[in-house]
Amino acid sequence: MFSDIIILAGGFGERLWPASRPDFPKQFMTLGGHFSFLQQSVRRALALEPSGKILIATRSDLLERMSLQCKELLTSSLLSETEREKLKTDLYIIAEPEPKHTTAPVILCCHFLDKLFPLEKHTVLVLTSDHIIEPVAKFVSDAEKAAAAAESGFFVCFAIPPLSASTGYGYIKTGKSDEKLDTVYQIENFKEKPDQKTAESYVRSGNYWWNSGMFGFTAEFLEKELAVCSPEISQAFEVVQKGMKPEIAVHNSVKFVSRWPEMTAAYAETPAMPLDISIAEKTDYAYAVRASFSWDDVGSWDSFAEHCENNEGEMAVVDSSGCFIYSDLPVALCGVKDISVIIKNGKVLVMKKGKSDCVRAVVKIMNDKGIK
Repeated sequence: MFSDIIILAGGFGERLWPASRPDFPKQFMTLGGHFSFLQQSVRRALALEPSGKILIATRSDLLERMSLQCKELLTSSLLSETEREKLKTDLYIIAEPEPKHTTAPVILCCHFLDKLFPLEKHTVLVLTSDHIIEPVAKFVSDAEKAAAAAESGFFVCFAIPPLSASTGYGYIKTGKSDEKLDTVYQIENFKEKPDQKTAESYVRSGNYWWNSGMFGFTAEFLEKELAVCSPEISQAFEVVQKGMKPEIAVHNSVKFVSRWPEMTAAYAETPAMPLDISIAEKTDYAYAVRASFSWDDVGSWDSFAEHCENNEGEMAVVDSSGCFIYSDLPVALCGVKDISVIIKNGKVLVMKKGKSDCVRAVVKIMNDKGIK
């Protein structure tokens, strides 16, 4: 199984505006249950029973809120004593000096593991902090297959069976299964987000899968392959590889990197690049586990509404149907159909269902008008 888990927890809170925002992105929201998206992601990491560390890579301005969310888990009666002790001992927050997409925090975390725990072999799984994955038991089973492939020297992705011809996801085209590991498949191509016609052809073919944005590999593999596939990033992080260990402190009962000058130096030089482009699309060793679990990145209000346990707030609904309300204030609906009403943080979004793609444009207009 994977020894170490990296949870990517940046984000700027645009797609679920106005509930999410730059200082409170989606991973801190809940769907009405006990735990936020981030806390659920940490619990998934615990379910994998990693022998090593759980690292959360986030923005520096989110450190306070991130540590508080982790502290809630540390004291939660819904976790076992073993789980709480694991978090107390092996959870670390690494706050990036500036956002540089996903490759930079992942290679930084690999160097962190090498620096502080050099005698251990690190088989790493990269998780997202704001997706829905169910059931956990199937996820754990698929992760075991991915870990075996990573230990064999592969860069492993999770391929999600497409439920629709979505234009919002990247796609993976898989080929034949590996001779020794028949549960993983060679990746023939990565495809960027397609137009509608192309997406429909992908789904009809039966050989294309959604790319979940979760990856498995050994730290040794990533460091060597990055030097081949994206040397400009690898070279930027040589200062980290050759430099001093990071300094660790505790805040809100959670360990975090309090000082690491080499990290700041590397981030000043590295380009911002997603892991999909820096490694996944370039390496000759990309394989995929076809996921048996269900997955949703909850990247829109339409998706959020599907999963939300119950509408928030007080409401009165008269002669209306198919509506979703998520509000801090009482809301009354009269004679309307298939709309979403979101009132959060002193702002209001009224949206026809199915028009979630407009929200980012709304955020841009608001920002241009100086409305934060």
